[in-house]
Amino acid sequence: MPDQREPRIYLLPNMMTAGNMLCGFIAILYIVEKMGPESALMRYHFAIGFILAACVFDVLDGGLARLNGQHSEFGREFDSLADIVSFGIAPALLVHDIVLADVEQTMSGVGWLIACIYLVCGAMRLARFNCLAAMDIKETSKSFRGCPIPAAAGVIVSLTLFLLWLDGENRVIGNWKYALPVLMLLLSYLMVSSIEYPSFKAINWRTKRSFHWVLISIIVGFLTVRFWQWMPTVLFVSYLMYGLARPWVSRKWRREIESETEGADDSDLDLEDEDEPKPRARENTDPAANI
Repeated sequence: MPDQREPRIYLLPNMMTAGNMLCGFIAILYIVEKMGPESALMRYHFAIGFILAACVFDVLDGGLARLNGQHSEFGREFDSLADIVSFGIAPALLVHDIVLADVEQTMSGVGWLIACIYLVCGAMRLARFNCLAAMDIKETSKSFRGCPIPAAAGVIVSLTLFLLWLDGENRVIGNWKYALPVLMLLLSYLMVSSIEYPSFKAINWRTKRSFHWVLISIIVGFLTVRFWQWMPTVLFVSYLMYGLARPWVSRKWRREIESETEGADDSDLDLEDEDEPKPRARENTDPAANI
């Protein structure tokens, strides 16, 4: 008889999470020059590719878990550990190697501090998510509180990829690289903020969309494959900006973009208010309430 104290471990979602962590670890090896070509730019390309691959694995593990109803506490904790490797440590090391090491030479201590702030804020974002889930104060199915760390990492590495492509003929990254530390500090704040970002968890294999949305998806997919040097930047930055502009987007467009059902509640509720309708429903069914 299996030990009841052992956590429930589902195979497919956790394999995707393991793939996420593996991609992050390989990216770190490329960044610290433990594997790959001698050319720094080539190592950066490989590292960015593996971090973006980790984003794909991160989407797959959550999608498989929701599709098969295979949520577990083990999967949540394992996913957070993988995320801190792939989307915390790896991007922080990448930006430090590209630009913050130069900052260290002129402003001692500032470079590693910026990278550390990003890493700590990312870890706090993941810890907050796990604590809320453990207390059953779950983030709503349509939004995250604070920018998700995979999206933050995606913004950083996709923009780095764009800068590599932009200055590829010079074999060096131009002065635009100094925007990356500022971006890291902004993303650090957004991760621990209370700004709500859409989760798009409503989109699954059974989602029905109109023809024009299917056509747009095909075009975006084609452009992403064809122009891989800059299209990831467009996608990740668009998600980042949409989260900031989301409170001012009309409810109709928000439903359309996030694939919500027509009857979904579109108000931006705090996590603590998520369970408020349930007590009211129980009160209405109590005969004494009508006396």
